[in-house]
Amino acid sequence: MSANIEIKKQVVEDIKAKIQAAKSVVFIDYKGLTVGEDTEFRTEFRKAGCEYKVLKNTLVRRAFNELGVTDFDADLNGPTAVAFGNDETSAAKVCVDACKKYNDKISVKSGYVDGAYVDANGVKVFASIPSKEVLLAKLLGSLQSPLTKFAMCVKAIAEKNEG
Repeated sequence: MSANIEIKKQVVEDIKAKIQAAKSVVFIDYKGLTVGEDTEFRTEFRKAGCEYKVLKNTLVRRAFNELGVTDFDADLNGPTAVAFGNDETSAAKVCVDACKKYNDKISVKSGYVDGAYVDANGVKVFASIPSKEVLLAKLLGSLQSPLTKFAMCVKAIAEKNEG
């Protein structure tokens, strides 16, 4: 086989590994971004702990097909960038925020979260979900509140009985 085919096979294997390691994958149409805007966009992904790559559609399609996922065949055309997220929401948040910031220059095509296809609207829903840390803090506050109120009631009863 030619060296070019071997290189492409290796790239497909690398893409498959990234897909399997990521909690979420978001496909972005980035037409119209200037180099400066794209650099800023990449920086936002790095801050969020995500990886942003511009990959060949055919290689991404082949990687997903080898994983048994064919839902993205229609989305993988035209200029496409791929964001690999380390959690379910971070890549989606960066993409949706960038869509607002850059107006018509960028749009979300679709996503892949927890092994399932997610359309552009679904990606926007994931972007609206608070981060895991925020959700845990809210849960802790909800659990702590009744205990605090109970302790205050017991203290009030004890003080009433003393007086």
